[in-house]
Formats: sequence, structure tokens, C-alpha cells
Amino acid sequence: MNHFTVGWVLTVILLLTTNGGELMAIEEAEYSVIEQAGDIELRDYSSSIVAETRVEDDFEDAGGRAFRPLFKYISGDNETNDEIAMTAPVSQQKASEKIAMTAPVSQQAAEGGWMVSFMMPASYTLSTLPKPTNPDVRIREVPAFRAAVIRFSGRWTEKNYSEHLEELKAWISKNQLTINGDPVWARYDPPFKPWFMRRNEILIPVS
Repeated sequence: MNHFTVGWVLTVILLLTTNGGELMAIEEAEYSVIEQAGDIELRDYSSSIVAETRVEDDFEDAGGRAFRPLFKYISGDNETNDEIAMTAPVSQQKASEKIAMTAPVSQQAAEGGWMVSFMMPASYTLSTLPKPTNPDVRIREVPAFRAAVIRFSGRWTEKNYSEHLEELKAWISKNQLTINGDPVWARYDPPFKPWFMRRNEILIPVS
């Protein structure tokens, strides 16, 4: 896709590979499946913490624009007062901390644009996560929730998203569930992965 920069592709490749070139495991959002019907599932999600930023851009370009500040945050553009690991000599100072990548990268409508977020590793709490140095990046806790979710492959286009969103809404209506939140578009794969192998999901909070 032309809206994903070469820099994004390169940084994701570096992030997902070790020095030996092997893929690293990526922590994913924790959930349990309550019901399944083909590509649609009813899931209960555990609470989580996200780093998010709002961008004023169109649907297909929002993710690319938001990726840079979020990736910089998890790569060390943050502040912490933690003690530095013991070395020679022993010293103590404010330091940048590198945070592991998780999946998915989520995007949902926000006033004046789109809110794009990275889920933080479960080992962190609000009090232990380093503070972003970029004021456009904020940390927020997402309470546990139930969602209807549709899984699909394909390109990251508004048309592909809209078609599956309508299918998911029809299933929710048929099963007499109540929508109580905005749709969230979740992407699990880097942009260099072939479109037919990508894992995409749309989540709609329900009760």
C-alpha cells in the first residue's frame, strides 16, 4: 500500500526478527471465545493498557501516520525513573526504556479523525509504564469488555473494511445483541505480509 512508508516496513522487519533472522513471538490481546459462527466470534476481552494517538487523516492513511509516534514510544521515546542495570561504573539517571511490540494495532473513529493504539505488554501497569515524551501519545486503561468480532484477510482498504463491518452488524442484529461502543479495526500483520495471508479483525463492543 502506498501510504505505508519504507521506514515503517524496515522498522517492523527489524522489530520482528532476531539477529539470526528468526521471527519473534508477539504478545496478543487476551480473550476467551464464548460463541463461534464461521468467521465471527463472540469474545470476552481482559482489561488492557494501550498507548494511543489521534490523527486527522482519511481511513486508509490514518494508520501509517499514527505508527511513527507510537513506534517511537515503544522504542524508547519515553521517560522512566527506574534504576539503570548495574554496570561499571554504577550510575543512576533518567533513562529510555524499550517496550515489546504486541498485536493487534487498532484503529477506531474519533472526533475529527481516527484513534490508533498499540496494546501494551501485560507485564506493565499504569504505574510502571514509562511516560511518553510526545504529548500526542497518551496511555489509557481499557476495561474488560465483550465484543462481536469478524476475522478476514485482504488488503487494508476502506471497501474491505466496510463490507465486513456490515456483515458483522447483520450478525449482531440477528442474534439480538446490543451494540454499546464504536467499531475497532484490528491489524495483526506487518505491511510486507502478502494481502491474502493477513489477519484483520473488526471488533464491536456488545452486551
